[in-house]
Amino acid sequence: MRVMGVDPGLTRCGIALVESGPGRRVVALDVDVVRTPATMELADRLLAIHRAAQHWLDTHRPDVLAVERVFAQRQVSTAMGTAQAAGVIALAAAERGVPVRFHTPSEVKAAVTGSGRADKAQVTMMVTRILGMQQAPKPADAADALALAICHCWRGPVNERMAAAAEQARAAQEAHRRRLESARRKAVGQ
Repeated sequence: MRVMGVDPGLTRCGIALVESGPGRRVVALDVDVVRTPATMELADRLLAIHRAAQHWLDTHRPDVLAVERVFAQRQVSTAMGTAQAAGVIALAAAERGVPVRFHTPSEVKAAVTGSGRADKAQVTMMVTRILGMQQAPKPADAADALALAICHCWRGPVNERMAAAAEQARAAQEAHRRRLESARRKAVGQ
């Protein structure tokens, strides 16, 4: 499975591609950071990020896109910019029919380090080790994008199966409810 991981941001947007193999084996295929200066108009910054995402999607043809879920941050403008960047990237994937999955920062940290409270240095160190890289990916946005892709390789299939099982259980429950309602109506009507 090819997973494109994205650490969204307006100033620096990390993008990475990994491929999963047997067991927990993952291989880094590419990583980069899209940078847009704060002096650019917001629409132009988002366009640059969207175009970079389009290029990556068209070039690498990932099976799924793993994006960091945006949480409220102290600075509202930072959270909004991060959400806007994530939105244009998700749009580029949707235009190509590539599924988009969101992972929380603590989920990503737990997947690669074993602790949902790991700091950036620990995440970078484990990403470097997991991927067998000679040097740590820099800046941290690149390491975070790789971590997102690794997280999805390891947790995505399980999450998908759990969601499918939950949907199947919901459908069975609804069918059962309809049968009971039908039986109740027949009993009342007789």
